[in-house]
Amino acid sequence: MRALAEAGTGTGGTAPARAPERRGGRGYAFDNDGDHAAEQHECLAAAYDPVTTRRLARTGVGAGWRCLEVGAGGGSVGVWLARRVAPEGRAVVTDIKPARIPREPAMAVRRHDIVRDALPERAFDLIHARLVLMHLPEREDVLARLFRALRPGGWLQLDELDATRAPGLLMPDAAAGRLFDTFQRAKLRALEASGADPAWGARAPAAMRRAGFAEVDPQPHVTAWRAGSPGARLQAHHTRHLRDALIGAGMTEAELRQLRRLFSCPDFCACSPVFYTVQGRRP
Repeated sequence: MRALAEAGTGTGGTAPARAPERRGGRGYAFDNDGDHAAEQHECLAAAYDPVTTRRLARTGVGAGWRCLEVGAGGGSVGVWLARRVAPEGRAVVTDIKPARIPREPAMAVRRHDIVRDALPERAFDLIHARLVLMHLPEREDVLARLFRALRPGGWLQLDELDATRAPGLLMPDAAAGRLFDTFQRAKLRALEASGADPAWGARAPAAMRRAGFAEVDPQPHVTAWRAGSPGARLQAHHTRHLRDALIGAGMTEAELRQLRRLFSCPDFCACSPVFYTVQGRRP
């Protein structure tokens, strides 16, 4: 594969696909290009883009910067970066299945596996990855590669969850509260079975410091999940996207239907997991 920093604005990326969902012999929990992918990308963008882009803006990213977006999914953050750095700059936006990423004049879209494929060194002013490294058993090796891909003084922003706790705050009744807790435990088992680290968000700052980053600054964010909120919609989406894994973890179809009704109930309120935006610089 050509060095990403040299890529043009076309789709490029002629490297052959290589079972990209597999990591360390286990499967990525969320298929980025299946029947549920469009809904997944919409829910993630609604839930997290405001926090992500607000924090990215504080790096000063602007015209002329060279940026890398890793695991771009639906591409909403990559589009934001491309518009910030245009016309002189370039946002290289990557994913193992990039077909759903829209195009912008200052954007280069590439098929790229951050675990296996090469990155140019000292090439980028800013690298961003959201909810990517938590799913990779090779996450600390990937951090080292991202460090080398930054120019001195360049920024890395990781956006990651500590998904180990999302307490129910208000429920229609005690049975609904128990069902919600069962759902949260089943999701954790599904993530762990795929090789993910559900607590990675809380571990990422120390890992970035070990990788050599300076000025490491984690910012935690929580919000209330209420009926109709992006977070509640995302949970309902999980009952469909993770259906097989949740059934495998002991849930039933009837319970998944009950959960969808719960997430649209006016009496439902839960606390989101902690979403960390962690920034650091290459010295």
